[in-house]
Amino acid sequence: MSITVDYYMALTSPWTYLGSAPFAEISRRNNVTVNIKPCKFGPIFEQTGGLPLPKRSPQRRAYRMMELKRWREVRDVPLTLEPKGFPCNDTVATRLVIAAKLKGEDAHRLATELGRAVWEREETLEDPGHVASAARRAGLDAASLRAGGPSDAELDALHEQYTQDALKVGVFGAPSYVLPSGEIFWGQDRLELLERALKLMA
Repeated sequence: MSITVDYYMALTSPWTYLGSAPFAEISRRNNVTVNIKPCKFGPIFEQTGGLPLPKRSPQRRAYRMMELKRWREVRDVPLTLEPKGFPCNDTVATRLVIAAKLKGEDAHRLATELGRAVWEREETLEDPGHVASAARRAGLDAASLRAGGPSDAELDALHEQYTQDALKVGVFGAPSYVLPSGEIFWGQDRLELLERALKLMA
């Protein structure tokens, strides 16, 4: 029996990207259906006591860089610590991920490639060409995903809905993986614990 995991994430989060491929592999191993829910973490931080990166203390920002260095080695990912394409407005890319999800395509794989665009290729998700290239790497066509589908306004409404869903279940950071029981695993460094829980449910 397949288990559905709600995947609350942000396309421009390095932690989301570092955990994206390992989470996909865990999902395959454990017969997991990934219910991807891109969120707006600015409003989530405001309501849960978090701070956006520029407002964090120098100590916290320094530690973040140290952890990124550690985890890119552990995950063996050529992550750029301060990519040219970050921060950026990821609205176009987020709409595409939600559109892919609604069409039953592999939105998780698309999200991984969009993360790679930012954190490895140093591209900006504000450029529709970069977004389209990421879609092609995921085996998808950006124009086809949007053709005849929901409007920008409808996709934006779903983005907002997923954000509210995150707040309702207690999510406060990206990435977060939520089991049907409501148990939350926050952070790509909790993937081992997530897989342990999935095996116990099998």
